[in-house]
Amino acid sequence: MAHLYSKGWFIKELKAVNVTKIEGRKLEVFKTYILRNLYLELVEDGTIQAPLSSE
Repeated sequence: MAHLYSKGWFIKELKAVNVTKIEGRKLEVFKTYILRNLYLELVEDGTIQAPLSSE
């Protein structure tokens, strides 16, 4: 299990909604802040639900 809001956590959450690549590149090659920004965009659009607790 990845720590909340770590790079691994963002990758897990994005893959859960079938986002596996960005511009033809795997998620694993991107820095955490890029994954975080993509995640936040998807949360604002309503594609992903934000976590309810900070466990």
